[in-house]
Amino acid sequence: MEHTPQGHLLTISDLSERTGVPPGTLRSWESRYGFPRPVRLAGGHRRYAVSDVVAVQEVRRHRDAGQMLGAAIRRVSAESLRSRSVFAELRRSHPALTAQALTKASVLALSRAIEDECCAQAQAPVLFGGFQRDRFLRASRARWVELARTAEAAVMFANLAEPSELEPGRPIEVALPHEAPLNREWLLVCDAPDLPACLAAVERPGQEDVADGLRRFDAVWTVDPRVVRDASRVAAALADEYRPGWRGYDLAVLHEEPPAASADLRRASDLMNRTLGYLDSAR
Repeated sequence: MEHTPQGHLLTISDLSERTGVPPGTLRSWESRYGFPRPVRLAGGHRRYAVSDVVAVQEVRRHRDAGQMLGAAIRRVSAESLRSRSVFAELRRSHPALTAQALTKASVLALSRAIEDECCAQAQAPVLFGGFQRDRFLRASRARWVELARTAEAAVMFANLAEPSELEPGRPIEVALPHEAPLNREWLLVCDAPDLPACLAAVERPGQEDVADGLRRFDAVWTVDPRVVRDASRVAAALADEYRPGWRGYDLAVLHEEPPAASADLRRASDLMNRTLGYLDSAR
């Protein structure tokens, strides 16, 4: 979806007026299907890109032709899905998120901390992990087998030759095609009401000859429940595209709208971001 400067973003009333779809219906579509995907301003207000007008109109056109709503939304969303990544969607939808340049060691430490807290405390989380290469997924699979024991779902993305069979209570492997942006992305989402957290990092280009441990990433992380839910919805949609049928049942949590982060939580996150930057630069 194209980036639109904030001055040209549309309110939900604007989008409704241009498409003929009532605001309540647009909110319902977003809650149930993650469509359309708004930009969230600091106060939590929704704003939409001009391209969302075309997308909503396309959904209406398919509906008028007799297609079911869910199928119409999936069809329209799939047209741009292959160019999407969780990192890019979070930066677009939540412009207040600050990206940091971090070494692999720092990204790994943050990932391990989130995984450990998730394993120790989160109740029935929905988990998504992006591991880039097959060997990185295999190295983390034992940890994710443990995480999957108490998770609602645990999904692992990587550039796999062949994903493992689907088994209840086990991690769900999703093979990425060669052109998928997630091949350059480090991803961890723990979507749980009692412990929301997510990390999305994209590998900087031109590091083919750099030793693995010295690779650098542009990273964002957050414990804001709404941002985490948005990351979870994008990751789930990508899993639907790359491994249809991975959901054994409907993940009801993805249809719910969590509360916004408090001002205290945002201040604490800002402090942690600054601290992480100092620690990383000292390595």
